[in-house]
Amino acid sequence: MGVFDTDRRIIVLALARMADAIGNSFLIVVLPLYIEHLVGGGESGVFVELFGLSATLSLGLATGIVLSLFGFLNSFAQPFTGRWSDRVGKRKRFIIAGLAILTVTNLAYVLAGSYFSLFGIRALQGLGVAFTVPATIALVNELSSDASRGESMGVFNTFRLLGFGMGPIAAGTFVHLYGYNAAFAFAAGAAFVATLLVYLLVEDAEDTEASAGEDLSIEVLNSANRGVLDPVFTLGLASLFMAIGIALLAAIETKVNARLDQGSFLFGVEFAAFVLAQVLVQVPVGRLSDRYGRRPFILLGLAILAPATLAQGFVTTPAQMITARFVQGVAGAMVFAPGFALAGDLARHGDSGTKLSVLTMSFGLGTAIGPLAAGVLYSIDYAAPFVFGGVLALVGLVLVYTQVAETVDPDAEPAGAAPQD
Repeated sequence: MGVFDTDRRIIVLALARMADAIGNSFLIVVLPLYIEHLVGGGESGVFVELFGLSATLSLGLATGIVLSLFGFLNSFAQPFTGRWSDRVGKRKRFIIAGLAILTVTNLAYVLAGSYFSLFGIRALQGLGVAFTVPATIALVNELSSDASRGESMGVFNTFRLLGFGMGPIAAGTFVHLYGYNAAFAFAAGAAFVATLLVYLLVEDAEDTEASAGEDLSIEVLNSANRGVLDPVFTLGLASLFMAIGIALLAAIETKVNARLDQGSFLFGVEFAAFVLAQVLVQVPVGRLSDRYGRRPFILLGLAILAPATLAQGFVTTPAQMITARFVQGVAGAMVFAPGFALAGDLARHGDSGTKLSVLTMSFGLGTAIGPLAAGVLYSIDYAAPFVFGGVLALVGLVLVYTQVAETVDPDAEPAGAAPQD
């Protein structure tokens, strides 16, 4: 099975996520710069006041709070929207609603006049993503067969990451040449293109509504499992730890640039090196996990993730940081596609939104905790955030090794091409 043998709807969903991700990744580089431009925050920090209470925050912490709010809100809302989409059985409606919210809020940054207006806009964006992500990944799962789920997840994430990698490389230069308003308009346009693609070219899986179950709960403990924790919940923890390590860099962009004596363009390249590695590795790993099993790739990915994250706290040149981020991307690819495929193997056709929202919620929560942790831990030592991320990757490795069983029999004949019921 090749990329273009994948269900047309999966390709369109992937293209839509790519368009949206271009705009979202733009903001990862642009927002820290825009916050510093809008509210200042040099050596004296950022002064904020709300309901008569005031405080002075470091620029790193102020940036981390705004970036993290997005992840916290979309993560905690995802189990509810995922379950809701299971009950309604109409994934497309949820995807379009979320993308429409993102289109409007990306434009709203043009009107932002204070730190708290940025805070409110980012919060609304988090809710928009909560509608889009669980429904999208559930639909990809439902349009996949048992024999191709890993590859389908890899194809979807590869296109998403292509978009995610394009934004940071261009963002710094784009802001310098055209200004912040043009950058936000670009992000809004990307979300609008994604909305049109889904509206015109995607339909729901035929039997999602009919097969929705009554029990749509999320399990934490499972006595029937080989360990103590439910395997999907365990994979969610591994996804959480991985995302924290990936996102540490975002909130301390200015500190990284100062340490490595570089500008925003090289920072964008470093950020994108992770994405490039995932783009190159994601589909082959997903395809191999369909044949040889999911668990070995997840374990190896977490084992590589730990030193690759740790190294970022000790590199002294842009080339070294690019290398560390690239290796971290290879590790992430080995966790992402097989992890989502394994969770999809365990999900019934009608509860994909609920089950897979555990992983999407965890990943989003990790992207929220990462910048916040970096903003706090950086005050202890430059390397402290990356030591923290490396330790978490090792904890994830132990949890998956002890709590998650394999779902693919390498010796079995390939399953049929029809989606599972």
